Amino acid sequence: MTEAVFHERQRLELCAVHALNNLLQSHVFSQQHAEEICRGLAPDSRFNPHRSVLGTGNYDVNVIMAALQTLDYAAVWWDKRRSLESLVLSEIFGFILNIPSRISLGFLSLPITRKHWIAVQQIHGIYYNLDSKLKAPVKLGGPKELREFLQECISQGSCEVLLVVRKDVEEAKLWISNEERVP
Repeated sequence: MTEAVFHERQRLELCAVHALNNLLQSHVFSQQHAEEICRGLAPDSRFNPHRSVLGTGNYDVNVIMAALQTLDYAAVWWDKRRSLESLVLSEIFGFILNIPSRISLGFLSLPITRKHWIAVQQIHGIYYNLDSKLKAPVKLGGPKELREFLQECISQGSCEVLLVVRKDVEEAKLWISNEERVP
């Protein structure tokens, strides 16, 4: 019997919230939580720079990082010049990627792209693409397929990769192989 994989679907511009929840495999964060984080990041701002002016979401990386910190996780920016082989996958909780995504209106796909947050997580030994725009999670496979997926995303240009790790793993830099660690 296969265990169910938690997967929130896209609503408004809440892909950052969905990516966090999909990564955590539970409904931990809401739009209200993200709004509270935004206010905390820019308490004196008339227009909060960490979200859409319209209040529909579109949260930036600072909101994601602050949300993860509340759970004793850290987000580490991946240096795309490094080899993905140097990742110590056993020390990485999951991945959040910021990828280009086509805008669509119903069935009509526009020739415009915007940035979109997605989560990639290992569940029961298998890595999944948990993009909230997908109808269901997409099975990637094992470490080899994960690295191929990440490389494909990176090679498409405008993609950022965040490694989500426990704070102690970040501090000790355990997420990267010994040869790659800078003293």
